[in-house]
Amino acid sequence: MSAQPGHATVTPYAPAPGAPAELLDQLRADRRGPQWVPAFEQEWTAALEESRRTFSLAALYETVQVWQARLASAPAVDAFGASGHDDSAFVDMAELRRSRR
Repeated sequence: MSAQPGHATVTPYAPAPGAPAELLDQLRADRRGPQWVPAFEQEWTAALEESRRTFSLAALYETVQVWQARLASAPAVDAFGASGHDDSAFVDMAELRRSRR
């Protein structure tokens, strides 16, 4: 019998140490900056509190990852919105993430 686990553990995504500051700079430079910067700062503050409470960096990593994805997908979202396609049948991704937890 082996003391090794029978499955491989998944290493969580770990952003670079400067990723939050770089992300904040990118958010400030975006046209959505006036709305996104306060939202990011609020989520980052909540993630810091959770991290202090749980001694886990997962909330910080997730916050950076979600906002990086949001910023990266913004041009595609803009293009879709400008295309005139009907988006009334789509599901809110934030709602899906909450239901998975």
